[in-house]
Amino acid sequence: MKLAAATLLSLFAGASAFAPQASTPSTTSMSETKADLESLAGELNPQIKFYDPVGLADQTFWGQSEEATIGFLRQSEIKHGRIAMFAFVGYCVQSNVHFPWAMTTSGLPFPSTDLSPEAQWDAIPEAAKWQIFTVIAALEIWDECGGGDMPHYMRGRQPGKYPPFQAFRDNIHFVLDLYDPAGLHKNVPQEKKDRRLVMEISNGRLAMLGIFGFISADAVPGSVPALSGIAIPYDGNSMAPFSENFSLF
Repeated sequence: MKLAAATLLSLFAGASAFAPQASTPSTTSMSETKADLESLAGELNPQIKFYDPVGLADQTFWGQSEEATIGFLRQSEIKHGRIAMFAFVGYCVQSNVHFPWAMTTSGLPFPSTDLSPEAQWDAIPEAAKWQIFTVIAALEIWDECGGGDMPHYMRGRQPGKYPPFQAFRDNIHFVLDLYDPAGLHKNVPQEKKDRRLVMEISNGRLAMLGIFGFISADAVPGSVPALSGIAIPYDGNSMAPFSENFSLF
């Protein structure tokens, strides 16, 4: 679905995506070295196993260590997989559900489902788009800063583990954590956490293929035969989310 639906759902329905994991380096959740990646790949797909055609796992990004580079790669994949899962679900929702309440204080309604999710994003006000991206930017900054208490994911923090908002609650005002706000999963066994992590990564990879399948089918009719009867042609630029408001090109 369109980026709009993806980002909205990522903000308000994102709690379930942050899978619980302990910070024990001996578990499959850490993957700090290439050997760890190879082991994890075998769990993710026993047929293909480890597949790194461009050799990213052999690089040292920005002159950092292997552990820092692997941490960056692991964090990136988990994060993009989560956003793709939000996007895929959001695309389905935006294609079928029209919210009956007003979208703005002026009474402007949400775009019609007759439009593709991409076109729905283009139809919402520019101010709404900036609000969405501002919240996303704030969440990204909090992640990069480790919530003021946790190390960076390139410095030992478990990849994919989003920082709690404890410092924000203590110093600003109350806000729920993104993952497990009610604390229902504190005592989940580590073995179950690792199994869920593998499931999350696999689902995220599939969702990345799925959302780009939708976008491709809308942008190039017939490019995804399985979606030929579903896709709504879109002649805009899905990779330029503000193209309807302004363009640098």
